[in-house]
Amino acid sequence: MSGPRRIAYGEHRSQFVEWTPVREARGVVVVIHGGFWRAAYDLALGRPLAEDLAARGWSVLNVEYRRVGDGGGMPQTFDDVAAAIDLLAGIDGVAGLPVVALGHSAGGHLAAWAAARGAHGWPQRVALTAVVAQAGVLDLRAAERDRLSTDAVGALLGDRPIDALVDPTQQLPLSIPVWCLHARDDVDVPFAQSQQYVTRAQAAGARAELVEVKGGHFDLIAPGTQAWAAVLDAVTAARG
Repeated sequence: MSGPRRIAYGEHRSQFVEWTPVREARGVVVVIHGGFWRAAYDLALGRPLAEDLAARGWSVLNVEYRRVGDGGGMPQTFDDVAAAIDLLAGIDGVAGLPVVALGHSAGGHLAAWAAARGAHGWPQRVALTAVVAQAGVLDLRAAERDRLSTDAVGALLGDRPIDALVDPTQQLPLSIPVWCLHARDDVDVPFAQSQQYVTRAQAAGARAELVEVKGGHFDLIAPGTQAWAAVLDAVTAARG
């Protein structure tokens, strides 16, 4: 296993990934960090996850993207996540491997959104094979109604309507499986975000699973916790 390599996919300072390849990889995990789409948070949140996943035999693409306050918003944030995933098309040894998007909080939104991006006007050279959402913001209309993180959805989208172009709940059903992991006592993103997404996905005939964990919002991105162990189980199951 080699250390992460920085690869740019644009000219902006936030348009890059950290790519950690492993030999005979089990698959590729695309790590998409959270932080309510704001510039105060960056891909450093994903580095411990990437290191642990790589040690377990996964090649990892840790994604940075333009966030609100750093050139992001609609459509820049979405453009960047799509472009970052499509970098995999030009990397040797990736073709034919499962590609699992793993996203926490707002990153969970972007991971689920990325699974449907090709059907909504964004380029898609690399299709995801599964999504694992960690306390994902999966229903933007509910998030706006609840004014999560002081109206983070409004800051992301501006005056743009919340429709199927941007909202994972309105993109259901997906053609790939989704695992949603969430703590019932999460005070940052309500448990109902995952619970209702899975209920709606299953009702629409999609494959979706809700996994309740303990440890609030952040144990899901803390290797060594029981919540992180559940994430690893979901990633392994997502490999198929």
